[in-house]
This record gives sequence, structure tokens and C-alpha cells, in this order.
Amino acid sequence: MNSYPFQNKPYAFSVCRIEPENNIHVILEAFSGKPAMPVVIVGNWENSEYGKNLLNKYKDCTNIYQLSPIYDQVKLNVLRANCSLYLHGHSCGGTNPSLVEAMYLGLPIAACDVNFNRETTENKALYFKDSAELQKICSETQIDDLQKIGSIMKEIADRRYTWKRISECYINLI
Repeated sequence: MNSYPFQNKPYAFSVCRIEPENNIHVILEAFSGKPAMPVVIVGNWENSEYGKNLLNKYKDCTNIYQLSPIYDQVKLNVLRANCSLYLHGHSCGGTNPSLVEAMYLGLPIAACDVNFNRETTENKALYFKDSAELQKICSETQIDDLQKIGSIMKEIADRRYTWKRISECYINLI
């Protein structure tokens, strides 16, 4: 596994397609000021003008790590599982697999404040509408509170997002 300078201290983490609806610009803006921790974002920066512009704009920020896509699930999970806060900027869609994966890992989550993220996390995560709210979450939320949120996310995932439960829901629907 690659060694990164952020790995020995608390960091926030996100993995997603680098598209406007995933609010990467909001996340990067929040961490470009005086953030409480570094942020690591794994995504396809080179696939759009949006991604290329963000990559260029924030390339000199020493606390922002913009990593290229990582397709090795083990490497990706090591980065994800060791973060202090999982950032989920998705603002459209539904129950997102990357959000559920973070919940299964028992990660504390700060998610874009939209109804399906609130539904997925049962209104128990942290939520942001803009970079100021995200920056406040990162600088003011205590470690104990993050750990509690992570435990709650794990409990929700274990209760709601298992293959057994999902298959039972489909059987009942049919």
C-alpha cells in the first residue's frame, strides 16, 4: 500500500465520481480555509472539465489530497476504514452504495443535507448544506461524538442493509 502523509493523523475521506452533483467543490472549499483535519478525495479528476478545474484550483493546498481512482478494493477500504470522518456529498440519487459501505465500516458520516441521505442514515449522521456548515462540523465536532455517530451508523447498516433483509423486502413486494 502507498504511504501517504495523512495516514498517521485524523483525516476526512470521500470517494466518488467528480461531478457537480456530488458537491466536491463544497467539500474542497470547506477544507481550503482553516480546517481541523486534512481531506482525502478519491475520484476521476481527469474525466471532466469540472474535475480538472478543481484539481488545478486546489493542487497547492497542503491539507487536500486529490487521489486518482483506486480500483483495488482492499487499498480503498484501508483508506476509508482509517478515516476520522466520511464525507458524502451526493445530492441526487437514492440509497448510495458508498454511503452504505461507510456505514458498515462504522464510520462517522457528514452527508449533504438531502432527504435520501437523511433517510439512509435515519437522521443520525451530521449534515451540511454548504462549505461553512461542513467546516463547522469538522472543527467543532468532538471525537467522542464522532465515535458515537460511527457506532450508530454501523447499527443502522447491520439492521437495514443486509442481503437477507433486502431479499425479504423484494419477496414481500412481489
